[in-house]
Amino acid sequence: MEILEIIERVAGKIAPGRSPLFTEAHVLKALEEIGSQKGVGRLKLSKELQLGEGAARTLVKHLKNEGLIEISKSGIAMSERGKKVFSSLKAVLSEHVEIPYSPLTVGPFNAAVLVKSAADAVKYGLEQRDVAIMVGAKGATTLIFSKGKLIMPHVKEDVFKSSTSVRDLLLSKLKPKEGDVIIIGSAEEKLKAEFGAKMAALQLLKSL
Repeated sequence: MEILEIIERVAGKIAPGRSPLFTEAHVLKALEEIGSQKGVGRLKLSKELQLGEGAARTLVKHLKNEGLIEISKSGIAMSERGKKVFSSLKAVLSEHVEIPYSPLTVGPFNAAVLVKSAADAVKYGLEQRDVAIMVGAKGATTLIFSKGKLIMPHVKEDVFKSSTSVRDLLLSKLKPKEGDVIIIGSAEEKLKAEFGAKMAALQLLKSL
């Protein structure tokens, strides 16, 4: 998928510079923020991403170099190319949904995203957990929607036996279909939980 390659390039370094202080999850959230508004200022983007002004400026520069955004007096906006390539990602990856703590999660803050038709790419869920940890999350829980139920990889018992409210929330907010995957990022901070889920989802999409 073209957008995955673009996000990877944006998060990479431009030789001979040093590596950026942001990740692919920052890039994805930046695109979501820019795409949902008519014009976003750099300061607001910096605050939303919890990045320093210098790092936010570099991120905006990388996005512009890829032709994804346009900058004017009214702020940063998605270019026509940006809208086109980003829509292809939104077709397979949902925005995050905040969910409460439960026995399924490993942190006080939790964010869930849905990856469409990705069940066959899931092995044990450890790959998603490890990627989430790399961006500051405490872990990630991977769930597969199969035969009307959300199940963990290679786990037969009902993992939602004591967390039916969380299950119902996931089903109502994300509306999974057969073969979809839901990844829950968990962390000590809200944004890190979101980034954990997003990075794990991007990793899963790359393995399709």
